[in-house]
Amino acid sequence: MSVGLLGLIDDVVGIAKIAAASIDDAAGQAAKAGAKTAGLLIDDAAVTPRYLVGFAAQRELPIIAKITIGSLKNKLVILLPAALLLSLFAPWAITPLLMAGGLYLSFEGAEKVMEVLGWHGHGAKAGKDESPMPAAIAGGEEEAKRVKGAIRTDFILSAEIMAITLATVADSPFVTRAIVLAIVGVVVTLGVYGVVALIVKADDAGMALAERNGPVSGPLGRGLVRVMPTFLQLLSIVGTAAMLWVGGGIVVHGLEELGWHAPAGIVHHAGEVAAHAAGAIGPFVGWLVAAIASGIVALGLGAVIALILQRVAPAAVH
Repeated sequence: MSVGLLGLIDDVVGIAKIAAASIDDAAGQAAKAGAKTAGLLIDDAAVTPRYLVGFAAQRELPIIAKITIGSLKNKLVILLPAALLLSLFAPWAITPLLMAGGLYLSFEGAEKVMEVLGWHGHGAKAGKDESPMPAAIAGGEEEAKRVKGAIRTDFILSAEIMAITLATVADSPFVTRAIVLAIVGVVVTLGVYGVVALIVKADDAGMALAERNGPVSGPLGRGLVRVMPTFLQLLSIVGTAAMLWVGGGIVVHGLEELGWHAPAGIVHHAGEVAAHAAGAIGPFVGWLVAAIASGIVALGLGAVIALILQRVAPAAVH
């Protein structure tokens, strides 16, 4: 009896070790997948504060909480099962879907650049309701409308995040895929909207510190209030650059997967040449040049898509 019990305990310990190894492996793969989605996360953090413009300060955190819940539903209830089914029954479709997402990101990034250059002036795009609002909206119908628009925009970015994650773990066992997708979905969502909450409330924190007018808190608070508009503008620029880098990289890698190696070869060669010429900081310079080259590819593709849509379906870009 005791021998059988010891054998059972050994079996349980063995299973526990395998499970722990699987979780460690899933956590490591989730970290790698999360790093690949960095550009999307920056853009998400840059875009979301726009949905809060005009609301009373006490409504900002509740709105972010609603958007966070909607984002978790997007990733865990809709996109995670869809991604797992795709990996089981149509794995060949992962690369084309990723490339479609890359083209969308290229279009979004290029359109922002074109707007800044004055080549593509128009109002807010469908799905991104950024119309001016009266100050200090307390909630109600306008809040529901803004939350719905933010969740709709999040769905697009979430789909691309989950697709990138799925491609990263495509060769892993089914359970590992599921765990990694869930980890990335939860961590990315809480991380992004946690940062958004800090950004949105930074002004209030600055005002509170400034009102104390202490020898340290006063200058710190006033400085925080002054710097936030510039920070948000910088974040928007970084988000646009990240979209172009990620979008171009996805398209170039997808073409390589489908057998057209020339674009990826050019990008990689440019990075290698730059890395060799830069000496000690070669790895960083090589990565930067390759990222810029991918961004240029995305800018060109995105501009072509935007111009075509202007002619064929102008409502899509208005």
